Amino acid sequence: MIQKTKFTELKKVFSTLHGPKGCLWDKEQTHKSLIPYLKEEADEFIATVRKGTYAHMRDELGDLLLQVMFHSQIAKKDGKFDVEDVIDTLIKKLKRRHPHVFGKVKVRSSREIIANWHKIKAQEKRGKRHAKV
Repeated sequence: MIQKTKFTELKKVFSTLHGPKGCLWDKEQTHKSLIPYLKEEADEFIATVRKGTYAHMRDELGDLLLQVMFHSQIAKKDGKFDVEDVIDTLIKKLKRRHPHVFGKVKVRSSREIIANWHKIKAQEKRGKRHAKV
């Protein structure tokens, strides 16, 4: 399990990189300018999974986490959200989409779980469309 202190340290590293004495290149990046790197890192992780090399997989997951942190830092600078908001949103989504674990829904198979997942996801999408109107 990751220690909270490691996550705190990671957030401080990103704050430093984007701070007054930080990295000029990092500070110049935007969500759009980082898209090629995000795609590259995802592809590298997929290739590593297919090879089954856990040591490389750990490294590539770190690169994906870097992308999450980078995009969160940019959004924080823009006053939109931060990585804590990303984590909070993920926790809520996982709990909402696993009512058989966190709620009272009874299931008998993985097939039912997947069907329920898709039903919940469709309801979420309908809700987002109504919220935009």
